[in-house]
Amino acid sequence: MKTSTTATALALALATVMTTAGYTAAASPSAAGDGLDRFREQSVTWAECDDPALAGSGTECARVTVPLDYGEPGGRTLGVAISRVRATDPKKRRGILQSNPGGPGGRGLSLPAVIKSKMTPQVAAAYDVIGMDTRGLGESTPVDCGLTRGMWLRAPGPDRAGFDESVRLSREDARKCWDKYPDVLPHLSTRNIARDVDIVRSALGERKTSWFGQSYGTVLGAVYAQMFPHRIDRLVLDSAPGPADYHSFEMVRKMGPANEKALDDFARWAAPRDREYGFGATPAAVRATVERLVRRDAAAGPILVDGHRLPSHDLPLVLFSLVTDDTGNADLALGLRALLDAAAGKPVTAPPALKGFLDVMSDPRGSGRAADYAAQIGVLCADAPMPRDPEHYWKGVERARTSHPVFGPVTNVPLPCAFWKEAPREKPTKIDNKVPALQIQATGDTRTTYASGLGMHRAMRGSKLVTVPARSHAVYLYYPNDCVNRTVNDYLLDGTLPARDVVCAS
Repeated sequence: MKTSTTATALALALATVMTTAGYTAAASPSAAGDGLDRFREQSVTWAECDDPALAGSGTECARVTVPLDYGEPGGRTLGVAISRVRATDPKKRRGILQSNPGGPGGRGLSLPAVIKSKMTPQVAAAYDVIGMDTRGLGESTPVDCGLTRGMWLRAPGPDRAGFDESVRLSREDARKCWDKYPDVLPHLSTRNIARDVDIVRSALGERKTSWFGQSYGTVLGAVYAQMFPHRIDRLVLDSAPGPADYHSFEMVRKMGPANEKALDDFARWAAPRDREYGFGATPAAVRATVERLVRRDAAAGPILVDGHRLPSHDLPLVLFSLVTDDTGNADLALGLRALLDAAAGKPVTAPPALKGFLDVMSDPRGSGRAADYAAQIGVLCADAPMPRDPEHYWKGVERARTSHPVFGPVTNVPLPCAFWKEAPREKPTKIDNKVPALQIQATGDTRTTYASGLGMHRAMRGSKLVTVPARSHAVYLYYPNDCVNRTVNDYLLDGTLPARDVVCAS
């Protein structure tokens, strides 16, 4: 997922998806006597954001109060931070466009300014774009569990000992979070976040809302549309997983083969450039170079890169982060060249994309990534239970070693959800409706695969699909494609979906 900052890229790139099936019908969001009127009717005070970068982008900030437990609206509350970039012409203002950047665990306060930058002047005039740090994240009463790493993904290495260490770390992350937030974690589900979205809509005095979500934000948007269909105006879903996949560990596993295909695509790009990068003159030779680096004996110690120590179990994650977008092939090539040289003992200066990854991963607490990771697993584990037996994951690792040697083992290690103390309080929302929606999906998506995205298209039966033959994730905001930009902006402006599904040229 290509984004404006490396931290956001990591949050998106590591968006994942978990298990179960089932359906719970939503109660009417405006049911008389549900105790929520004090939240719906609260006043919202906008002010300049404390963050200078946000303030400089023309973004305003505010805070909304929501119940921790919607079943007990008279009980404990949470603060939810929201942001706004106003419609540029009040006379042409249509309403609000709420948004989510993905993750879960992607902070959303800066997203409205990014969305505004992609809008045509006519569309920018029509919408106040609203961002939100979802409950438990960022400025919204965060669940900072005191974790020391920034993600659960960790290459298990060639033997059982490395896998067992991955299991231990996930178990420990789960324990730390439950020790600190036993009363909050059960309420971080997507269904509750969707309820928060509706409280924000109501508090802003809007009868309806439009929605833009990418990656996990498409799941949140689809759940909101299922729970509150009469509140939806226009709905854009960019880079969606299938609803069933989101609630299945298979979604994580599918990232393994998807990233292997992306690596093959990169190898085809790099082979004719062997004189520049020196990876090999054929795609097979390029892949062999990468696999040798990944198989590098852990006993050789961490790779020393520009003042950073890159352990062997983090090495595949660099490739995982940088292989996402075909417009970033040169960034991946420069990073890979630096790693190969550093592994050979040469002093190197890390190129910007690699340095951004190393900076975040070497100090996940200082960068805020560790807290965002805690929020991410809080949502995922509140949404769906995971297989609890470590042997289930070990078998997946062993199966993946031959067919998907670079990324397969990484995407088969257990999440902390495998060791979560409590099962989800609610069953997941079954997505099955005719709410009109515009869905964008890239054929080479490494996070929410195209085949998985077709599941969302089938579930959202009123949707029209825009297919982009490219390796990308979060297409509208971060991939240069005039066809996608035009289709999204036209829909937001006049509300008319394409007559049929669209294929945009790469």
